[in-house]
Amino acid sequence: MGQHTIKVPDVGEGIAEVELAEWTVAIGDLVREDQVLALVMTDKATVEIPSPSDGKVLWLGAAPGDKMAVGAPLIRLEVAGEGNTETTPEVSASETAPARSAKEPEMGEPHPPEPHPPEPLPPGRPVSTAPSPATAGAHLPRPEGEKPMASPSVRARAREAGVDLRRVAGSGPAGRITHEDLDRLAVAPDAAGPGAGYRRNTSVERIKVIGLRRRIADRMAQASARVAPITYVEEIDVTALEDLRKSLNAARRQDQARLTLLPFLMRAMVQAVARQPHLNAHYDDEAGMIEQSGGVHIGIAAQTDAGLMVPVVRHAEARDLWGCAAELNRVSEAAKAGSATRNELSGSTITITSLGALGGIMSTPIINVPEVAIVGVNKMAIRPVWDGNAFAPRKMMNLSSSFDHRVIDGWDAAVFVQKIKTLLETPALIFMEG
Repeated sequence: MGQHTIKVPDVGEGIAEVELAEWTVAIGDLVREDQVLALVMTDKATVEIPSPSDGKVLWLGAAPGDKMAVGAPLIRLEVAGEGNTETTPEVSASETAPARSAKEPEMGEPHPPEPHPPEPLPPGRPVSTAPSPATAGAHLPRPEGEKPMASPSVRARAREAGVDLRRVAGSGPAGRITHEDLDRLAVAPDAAGPGAGYRRNTSVERIKVIGLRRRIADRMAQASARVAPITYVEEIDVTALEDLRKSLNAARRQDQARLTLLPFLMRAMVQAVARQPHLNAHYDDEAGMIEQSGGVHIGIAAQTDAGLMVPVVRHAEARDLWGCAAELNRVSEAAKAGSATRNELSGSTITITSLGALGGIMSTPIINVPEVAIVGVNKMAIRPVWDGNAFAPRKMMNLSSSFDHRVIDGWDAAVFVQKIKTLLETPALIFMEG
């Protein structure tokens, strides 16, 4: 028998390290050739690491959440034959999403286990009024209205623990409550009684931030540290747009995707950035360069079980309303199902974020760096609007949009949002070229 070491593969695009997202095997497991051993994450997607041969797992090179350099030993197998070789499995670029380098232990040395936090203290319990064997002979709780006797330190301790001393049996002279009586409460059996009152929960849970959640945290910290944002909020009357959307949905073919507000917004953004192409761009602040894109690749912030992802509708400028809706549905579903490819989760040039009915009346969207603009959709509501003669009920919605003020002036941001407002309030213009 021999030993076979598998290294972290090179997943391309110049990526130097990955993050171990999950082990699918444990030490001692028997594995077969091509069986998935682990999942690692880049900044784009998740990669499966297959086994190159049959064998038995001897050693794991990292714990979930650890970052590992490309080429670092990942896992060691006991295999038939000479073994003692190191291989790097091949992965497909389409299999590929977040990344800490792990130093290889000595041959056969197991990876140190992840440290576990101490068990949290149990929450407070309702106080039992019945005497336990440990309190035999103690005075029972005093009659209603009688003040319990206890020293100031006992009273302070009881307040901190949320204990009602009126319901505690005292074992001291004349029924005085002592520290020992409070100590016994911690081991007394649960006994919920009327008037037990509220109890403090002093438990603390420590949760390691790993995988996609750590990647999101890193991106948010980067945006906060490097971008000087400006947020512009505008109110939009979408009454006519909603009427048109319902009419189009009622007449749509079965093979056409159902229209939401977002495809209309996407088409409006295509027209708006045609007049202001510098908003459809990336800003490389280290090089001092703006990379202005001809294609409009719209990222759609989508909430998934794993966390926030941004699937991309590529070349929205080349898609009509129905085409935008179909592609939006496809990439959003792929992201939620965890099957989105690296290409479907990268390359956006401008982003939309929307929480639908939970969108509130305004928000401050965080720019998806290195982009320079993001459009936030707030919830729709019927509001009274003055039409010049009287107040009339109208369907209103706010757009909260943020811009990188380092390269986008407030005037340009306002012009961009006002163009979108005009198109959404007069939706027939969305179907006109220019």
